[in-house]
Amino acid sequence: MSAELAILASLALPLAGAVLIAFAGRIGVNVREAATMLIAGALALIVWSLVPAVAAGERPQVSVAEVLPGIELAFAVEPLGMLFAALASMLWIVNSLYSIGYMRGNEEANQTRFYALFAVSLGATVGVAFAANLFTLFLFYEVLTLSTYPLVAHKGDRQSVASARVYLVVLLSTSIVLFLPAIIWTYLVAGSGDFTLGGVLAGKLEGAGVGVLLLLFVFGIGKAAVMPVHPWLPAAMVAPTPVSALLHAVAVVKAGVFAITKVIIYIFGVEHLAGAFGADLLVFIAAFTIIAASIVALRQTNLKRLLAYSTVAQLSYVVMAIALLTPLAGIGAAVHIVAHAFGKITLFFAAGAIYTAAHKTEITELRGIGRRMPVTMMAFTIGALSMIGVPPTGGFVSKWYILAGAYQADSMLALVTILASTVLNAAYLLPIIYLAWFAREDEGDGTPPARVHGEAPWPAVLALGLTAALTVGFFVFHGAALDIARQLLAGF
Repeated sequence: MSAELAILASLALPLAGAVLIAFAGRIGVNVREAATMLIAGALALIVWSLVPAVAAGERPQVSVAEVLPGIELAFAVEPLGMLFAALASMLWIVNSLYSIGYMRGNEEANQTRFYALFAVSLGATVGVAFAANLFTLFLFYEVLTLSTYPLVAHKGDRQSVASARVYLVVLLSTSIVLFLPAIIWTYLVAGSGDFTLGGVLAGKLEGAGVGVLLLLFVFGIGKAAVMPVHPWLPAAMVAPTPVSALLHAVAVVKAGVFAITKVIIYIFGVEHLAGAFGADLLVFIAAFTIIAASIVALRQTNLKRLLAYSTVAQLSYVVMAIALLTPLAGIGAAVHIVAHAFGKITLFFAAGAIYTAAHKTEITELRGIGRRMPVTMMAFTIGALSMIGVPPTGGFVSKWYILAGAYQADSMLALVTILASTVLNAAYLLPIIYLAWFAREDEGDGTPPARVHGEAPWPAVLALGLTAALTVGFFVFHGAALDIARQLLAGF
């Protein structure tokens, strides 16, 4: 299969797969789930078939149609997009496995619709990853929003519908009011929205306009959850845990920070942004988001909401790193997208397993649960250590490069922010680990805790075990991701 055909196949397969899953659901549950796993595996094979060519320096591309003069629906595979697509396609397999255990274990309704929309979401994610220009990026970015909205509202109760409405309103309003005008402005000024090494705005937009346009992009790409456009993320925690994993680790938030990173490198250009007020302000905004979200996480009593605010903070590591405009920080931003995905999906898988096996959602309910769900809580411990940045986990690798990039940029603000947030991460995650492993099960009020009779269904446990292994494995075997990330240095 040629690289061009592989790009088109990676976009078409999930959409065709969604139709196949819908028909398979009429035949039987096992057929539907087998179809889901088969499609997820096929997508990963196609996407990963592009890795050797990109690693060798090739940049496959294909143009589908010219929508308007100078505006094309086109796709191109560059290092950052390759990293994102490879990550998302691989984690779809694991998330599908986990979903089988979770959805069956909780007897969720409308499971066929769930799996079909999941496939559409992954197709949109690949479209975002391989977008060759701002128009294509915007199109698939919006498809991702619309296809995940029913997933957030999956349960159909009043709280789910209300939270899904917040999700949709925030993401669509930021896109239409800020992101779209930023894209139009770029096309008008530069005459092009193509992702080009060195950027397309150099010599065409100077002064305060650069900073204003940058902020329009940053706040318009609401999926990056930079404060104050973050409320959709905690609101979406009413969704089933596999959807939370999709939002936090596989697709949605990663699409946000990916888009910001790509805009900075390929639309503005690092040299053009260097010294601009907008870049310095973005470092400050990201630093504020990291610290503020971590402090809010400290106050949470619900496990999934705590993890949601943790995600808000962790995403801004990527935003801050790329805004530093140094080579090492750029590598750190790319690597953190991968490291955070492995660690955070593990945490959400563990939270969902606890809910499935014990129907516990509050942190205070986790006393002694590690002795009854040791595999789940061991995975949670590994994911938590990665969020803190403790070796031997993937989070240490990405934080190391971001710290080195902050030192390279001589940014005391970034250095202090990373160190302070590490302490805050430990402050809200380590007590959970202590409660699970070392606290007595007796709540202290005379009421015995609900008994947990074992782990969640085996597909869920296997999936969280795999992602925990990836979190540790990435500490040692991150060379391939690092090699692809280093190709971004051509833009610095």
